[in-house]
Formats: sequence, structure tokens, C-alpha cells
Amino acid sequence: MYFDRVRFDELAEGFLADYRINGKRSLVRAERSVQHLKTFFEGTPVTHITSPAIQKYIEKRIEQDAANATINRELAALKRMLNLGVRQTPPKVDRVPYIPMLREDNVRKGFFEHGEFLALRDALSDHLKGFVTFGYKTGWRLSEITGLTWDKVDFNQRVVRLDPGETKNNEARTVSMDDEVLEVLQRQKELRGKSGTVLPCVFLNAEGTDQVKRFDKSWKTACKTAEIGKRLFHDFRRSAVRNMVRAGVPERVAMTISGHKTRSVFERYNIVSEEDIKLAAQKQAAYLQSQTVTFSGTVVDFNEKGANRKSV
Repeated sequence: MYFDRVRFDELAEGFLADYRINGKRSLVRAERSVQHLKTFFEGTPVTHITSPAIQKYIEKRIEQDAANATINRELAALKRMLNLGVRQTPPKVDRVPYIPMLREDNVRKGFFEHGEFLALRDALSDHLKGFVTFGYKTGWRLSEITGLTWDKVDFNQRVVRLDPGETKNNEARTVSMDDEVLEVLQRQKELRGKSGTVLPCVFLNAEGTDQVKRFDKSWKTACKTAEIGKRLFHDFRRSAVRNMVRAGVPERVAMTISGHKTRSVFERYNIVSEEDIKLAAQKQAAYLQSQTVTFSGTVVDFNEKGANRKSV
């Protein structure tokens, strides 16, 4: 059969070509998914990519301790490449098998307390200190920070802007620099001048030769040194949202700064911690202690010494 001659590798290349042609920002993640799929399906005829085979792939990835969300992204990539194969003329795939998706926990739990962030920053290399400070303060996505260029920084107005098409939700975004962020960007500007190499990106690698890219090893080492356990850079995003709301920033404004388009997603990032719950109890107690209540002709004044009643 014709379809027996089509291999997984051909579909994978078509899938990545589709990403490149359409300028999709998540190309790196797509390439990562393809690499994992290749370890199992490389050289496999498309007619052999069946539901039972996919089930075995899932079992293998679970044994490798891959998160459900990660496996689902890989399965979504597989489904997309098969669907693209069906749409070809002539078609490269005769049918798309059933691909089960795993259950995900969509409640985001990770965030940094301020002291934890400071400990992490102190443990990082100098070229990453300003980088993580910007992420912690703004809640911007990692790709938005690594791709930030100097033409988006306005020192006179003390703002940083991203244009439509440069963000995940394709909406423009503006963030105002507080004193710390201003100092970070001014420092990056000074380093750019000293390097002798004029590069467009704001945050550069340790050598100053290119933008910040992968720093997984440095991040893991810093987390260990700071004794804060396993953390993700994306936890800065959740932390920024939480900090802005706790500081009294209107939610609509916080959503605009962080780039959240829908309230449902924003709410998942607006995390309540045990400390928040304790603080709520303390505030409630303080409120009740400050109240006077009229009951059956008697004013009841609630305070630490108990209820003092007097007739009215």
C-alpha cells in the first residue's frame, strides 16, 4: 500500500515546516515534542501508528516521569502531524487513530514568597540577576523577556512596550518601570556599552555575545543553593499576579501588565497561600473586635477584654 511507504519522520518534518512557515512562536516546544516522539516512532510507517502503539508510548513516557501536561503536548503534536498528513494532496495518511489525552491538574500552585525570590537571585550568576528581577516584577513570559529589544524600552517615559504580534495573545502591552526595574535596565544599558558589541536584545548571556537562552543548569543549582526546592521560571508569572493583587492593584490592570486575556486563566494564577488564609483570619478578628453591635436595646462593644454592655 502507498501509505505503508510514508514514515513518521516525513510527517514530523511536515509538522515542523508548518510551524516555521506560519511563524509560530512555540516552535522550540514543538521541536522538543518531536524529539521525544522520535525516540519511539522514528522510522515507523504511518499505518503502524495505531491507538495501541500510542498507548505504549504514553506508558513509556510515564515510566520516564514525564508530567501529564508534557505528554499531552507531545500527543497533540502527533495528532497535528497526522492531520496535516491527511490534508496533503495526495494524502500521506489514510486515517487518524484515536489518541487518548491524560488528565491534567490545571490549578497552578507554584509561586515565590519574596524572601525566596531574593535567595534565588543571590544564588544566580550576575548576568541573570536583572533578568529574573524583571520577570519577578512584571510577570512576563520567558520568551517575551529573552526576546525583549532596546527599541521597546523608553527611559524618558519609564515604560517598556511590546507591540501586537510580539505577545502570546497578540495584544500590545505596556509596563511602567519602578525604581528597581529602571535600575536593572540602566545597568543592562551600561553593560551593552562596555561590551563593544551592539546587540538589540536587552538581556544578554554571560559572555555578552547573544541573548539569554537556556539556563536550566544554573537555575537548578541556584534553587538548590537557596534551599527553595524545585521551582519553575513560570512561577514568577504566578507570583507577579499574586503580588500585584495583594498590593491593591486593580485586577484589570494586573491582567494588562501580565498579559492575561481571560479572567479564568488569571484566576488560576491568583493563588491563595496558607499565609493569605492566616492573614484573612487575623483581619476578620481585628474587624470584629472593632465593631459595636446594638442588641435588644444594649450596645455590645467587642474588644479583647470581652463584651461590655450598656443600656440605651
